[in-house]
Amino acid sequence: MTLARVTLGGVVAVNLVILEIVFFAYGQGQHPVLTVAKFFGLHAAMIMMVQLTLVARIPWLDRRLGMDRLTAWHRWLGFGLFWTVMLHAAFVITGYATLYDMGFGETFLSLARVPAALLGMIAAGIMIVVVGVSIRYVRRRLPYETWHALHVLIYLALLAGLVHQFIEATTFSSVLATGYWWTLWTLVLGSLVINRFVVPVWRNAYHRFRVAAVVPEADNVVSVHVTGRHLDRLPARAGQFCIWRFPGHNRWWQANPFSLSAAPDGRSLRLTAKAAGATSAGLRQLKVGNRVFIEGPYGAFTNLHRKRDKTLLVAGGVGITPIRALLEESGGQTVVLYRAAKETDAVLLGELQGLAATRGAQVHLLTGRTGAGTPPNRPFDPANLHALVPDITEREVFVCGPPALTAAVVDSVRTIGVPNAQIHAERFGLG
Repeated sequence: MTLARVTLGGVVAVNLVILEIVFFAYGQGQHPVLTVAKFFGLHAAMIMMVQLTLVARIPWLDRRLGMDRLTAWHRWLGFGLFWTVMLHAAFVITGYATLYDMGFGETFLSLARVPAALLGMIAAGIMIVVVGVSIRYVRRRLPYETWHALHVLIYLALLAGLVHQFIEATTFSSVLATGYWWTLWTLVLGSLVINRFVVPVWRNAYHRFRVAAVVPEADNVVSVHVTGRHLDRLPARAGQFCIWRFPGHNRWWQANPFSLSAAPDGRSLRLTAKAAGATSAGLRQLKVGNRVFIEGPYGAFTNLHRKRDKTLLVAGGVGITPIRALLEESGGQTVVLYRAAKETDAVLLGELQGLAATRGAQVHLLTGRTGAGTPPNRPFDPANLHALVPDITEREVFVCGPPALTAAVVDSVRTIGVPNAQIHAERFGLG
């Protein structure tokens, strides 16, 4: 993980230094204010390149950093990109208004009649929409499918922005600098196209995924078993997740990330989902034989980085799905802490206990309302957690659950003294 962070940060830093050099050498505009506008425009483009790299699902980065971490960085960079684009637009309008002695409104309307400028405005407008639906308050109130469909609009903004840059043709006055710039874009877009589109299409054509069985696990939870050809060649590991589409069951743009709830065995895959959005709520209506389109597998929540023989697996709610898969693959001494409001909410508990019995693992079901009773029911407070698992500092700790639970467990194990390198957390969602 450290190597991946350093490598990614180093590549970004080197290209930022190159950008500063070529800008100050070859990036002057028609007017000092327009030069400032170009500065922000080029840095907005660089931010977008980094954003695209983070979500290009490059296997080397994904397996070491995890898509949840990469996506979180992508999200925060998105807000920086928004303000950089706004500054670029403001300085462009100010620069031309100053250069031609026009009012701001008149300048805006005049620029809107220029194809290159109009494309830039379209890109900025789309970005405003995408940033608006990505604000946490809004994001939590939108169904995942709606948010995902709106977020795809960013590709239109990318296309408009690229054509805007190409038509402008004034990014740099040097052929060498221009060549560097478009080579960088080619590498970024190539990685995105190959990993986001070419690989998934090829993989689905090769494996031909289909529904093998649909098994209700509870009133609002269902497992879907998927088979296909040559699944022993699918690079899937316990703890990872896929992005699932069900053609004919949902519209093509409706997709959801679901963890594998069983360790891949080369013959089938299984997801287990709780009814939350339109896709997950309708899974029990799937028919055996239905086609399945899968992107992935993704995620660094695997045994790839473990350094200790002992393991602590902590799950909350439906976060039990990757934890159950990890238990199936785990060796050595393993303890599982499963947090649920009540025992009837503990999905896959029977499977978990059966796996634990065959592997010599311990399973502790932690129920009850948090904070209730005397003393308060706080199983993940440092003292309580240490009492449950006295040798916790000697274990690899894997945590998956709702954000509040995950944060509480991670904070507690750090307080107890578990090194960061032994803590692995999977957070739900891609936004």
